[in-house]
Amino acid sequence: MYITCLDVEGVLVPEIWIAFAEASGIPELKKTTRDEPDYDKLMRWRLGILKEHGLGLKEIQATIEKIDPLPGAREFLDELRTFSQVILISDTFTEFAAPLMKKLGYPTLFCNSLEVADNGEITGFKMRVEQSKLTTVKALQSIGFETIASGDSYNDLGMIQASKAGFLFRSTDKIKADYPQIPAYETYEELLGAIKKAMEEK
Repeated sequence: MYITCLDVEGVLVPEIWIAFAEASGIPELKKTTRDEPDYDKLMRWRLGILKEHGLGLKEIQATIEKIDPLPGAREFLDELRTFSQVILISDTFTEFAAPLMKKLGYPTLFCNSLEVADNGEITGFKMRVEQSKLTTVKALQSIGFETIASGDSYNDLGMIQASKAGFLFRSTDKIKADYPQIPAYETYEELLGAIKKAMEEK
């Protein structure tokens, strides 16, 4: 029995932090897991910049409300869910993701949570488990699922490499060059075809 595990940002929706960097005029916030593989280090750095500029959850949520899924993402997900169970596994946070999940038809999402002060300042974050994407895929395998995984960043490589089939989607040239053994796709049609083919192989 198959279950498809997908990253969210960069695969189904634009990168939230890049959108917020543009809206707030703080270009440093454009750094993502495509640039910094250590997510803990990246998030602490982001929180430091938010504090420095006096920005909190309310400002980020206002930007997220205006973000739409990537063109074709909703249709891709709807089609995929007709023949595979799907779980979105993201290092984002429940407080960021809700408006985007509504626009994607409320798929199942495993993510993390923020620690927010009464004044709206984001003071910290709570990761669900360590290496959440890889840990989730291994847990699904332990209860009888074959996993297929796809993502675009360094933090997706663990679940991609641990799955029966794994694919890069709209990744960077550097990641594609560093991991030439992982098939890489640019369109939802290609990714859908690759997932179907993987499910047909014994």
